[in-house]
Amino acid sequence: MAKIAFIGLGHMGGGMAPNLAKAGHEVRAFDLSEEALAHAVERGCKRAGSAAEACKDADAVVTMLPAGKHVAEVYRSQVFGAAPASAILIDCSTIDVATARAVEAEAEAKGYVMVDAPVSGGIAAAEGGTLTFMVGGSQDGFERAREFLEKMGKAVIHAGDPGAGQAAKICNNMLLGASMAATCETFVLAQKLGLDPKVFFDISSKASGQCWSMTSYCPVPGVGPETPADREYEGGFAAALMLKDLKLAMEAAQSAGAYTPMGGEAEELFQRFVDLGGGNKDFSALIKMIDDSWDSPQGEKHVEPPVTALD
Repeated sequence: MAKIAFIGLGHMGGGMAPNLAKAGHEVRAFDLSEEALAHAVERGCKRAGSAAEACKDADAVVTMLPAGKHVAEVYRSQVFGAAPASAILIDCSTIDVATARAVEAEAEAKGYVMVDAPVSGGIAAAEGGTLTFMVGGSQDGFERAREFLEKMGKAVIHAGDPGAGQAAKICNNMLLGASMAATCETFVLAQKLGLDPKVFFDISSKASGQCWSMTSYCPVPGVGPETPADREYEGGFAAALMLKDLKLAMEAAQSAGAYTPMGGEAEELFQRFVDLGGGNKDFSALIKMIDDSWDSPQGEKHVEPPVTALD
């Protein structure tokens, strides 16, 4: 049994930490939200009064935080110096590559081994222990982190050097966002052309248009496997989080000098949807804006931009 500090018990961390406790580890959890912390304690974790307290004598420190600024602040002010140098540090947050590399370099300079290990799979996978982890860091760090990550996921993959896990997550989610946007607009077009959504699904899911957003996460209710679309787009992966990941991808593309027009279009679409009040809905609810049936909390309607001729 290992002593694990788990910092950050939101929608994802709140599902992940109890899976480590179920595996027999002593999980000392901390979150600024009393409600989130109480929920983790109910599910087998132990309460810590602060992040630094959770890290004391820990064999591993796992963090799941909102953004790069939070990761940097927590490690610099709460983890470094509080956790023993023997602890493996595992950041599962989705943040920018530059911050991930900077924090991991600081950890190494202080004698720690640290990896970035963002996840794919969403809330249901966090609860069920079926996440996919993309790990950046040394081979030694990967091997040490894997024994803990395997208790929370179905796949743990070494992506490369420090920051590589974040790079893989950003690229994966840019593809996911763009493919979901294309899937949504395709279903809208199919229906406007008189095609039955179920018939179109049966065709496209077995043809060259097949993709995960179509086959496994269909944005149309009553079509294909059960998805958030069948639950009024509740649960799943919030549109606001997809927008966050697309913004990270666009920042990374700019810094790398990469041309990502489809990623940019996807960011614009999700920004519009979030601005209309759809941030807390599953990201597949984008289809409601595209077919102009989104009932915005602000009372606004989606308006198509004017079509302009190419030069």
